[in-house]
Amino acid sequence: MLLLTVVVVVPIAAVAFARSGKGLEELGKGQFSIDRDDDLGSGMTASDAASAADRDRADEVRQMLEAADFRSQARGEGRIDVEREIERLLAGEEPTATSSGRAGARSGSEAGDGSGGPGRTGGQDPPEVGDPHPTMETGVRAEVRQLVIANNERRERRGEAPLDVETEVERRMKEWG
Repeated sequence: MLLLTVVVVVPIAAVAFARSGKGLEELGKGQFSIDRDDDLGSGMTASDAASAADRDRADEVRQMLEAADFRSQARGEGRIDVEREIERLLAGEEPTATSSGRAGARSGSEAGDGSGGPGRTGGQDPPEVGDPHPTMETGVRAEVRQLVIANNERRERRGEAPLDVETEVERRMKEWG
């Protein structure tokens, strides 16, 4: 029975595939497709396309920062200087502790009591003097620090003693690289 099904279905599928021809080549191409090649063919040069992409990127960054500013205000935190942050992000600078006071880290007010708790910081640490890779290493270190702080908050909620932030950051940095 299985052999009969295969003998009948395979030739029918092969004929249907062979007759589809141009239909398979046109699949996914149309006026609503994203990857159209005719965008540059309508009088748009490569530099026009690049500037349009830059404008789109700047618009998306602005939307992201305005939303972050709105959420920050809703939590009762300080405002974000959207224009300065747009310039900094589009220039490719790394987040610092001075850039609007919010480098993706939690502030002390989010911890609940406003004090930030033991070993907690409100932002990222500035690059250390003599650090060979001040942007990459400091950024990774700041993310690891945020992770350790979040783990400490969970430990405290469970009634466990918090870990020393600096010791745990150093241990994880050695462990990962």
